[in-house]
Amino acid sequence: MIEVEVKGDIEYAIRQLKKKLQLNGVKKELKRREYYEKPSVRRRRKKAESQRKLRKIMMRMERQ
Repeated sequence: MIEVEVKGDIEYAIRQLKKKLQLNGVKKELKRREYYEKPSVRRRRKKAESQRKLRKIMMRMERQ
C-alpha cells in the first residue's frame, strides 16, 4: 500500500503520490488495463519488455 504523509502543502503531497505510483508501476498498469489486450499482443509486449530488461542488464555488465 502506498502512503504519503501530508504536512501542510497538499500540492507537494500529490506530486509525491504521483511519483510513488509511477515508480511502483501502478499508473502503467492502469493505462494498460484500460482496454482489452489480445493474448498475442500481450505475449509480444512481454517479450519486448524482457528483451529491454536483458539489454539493460547487459549494458550495466559491460560498464563494470
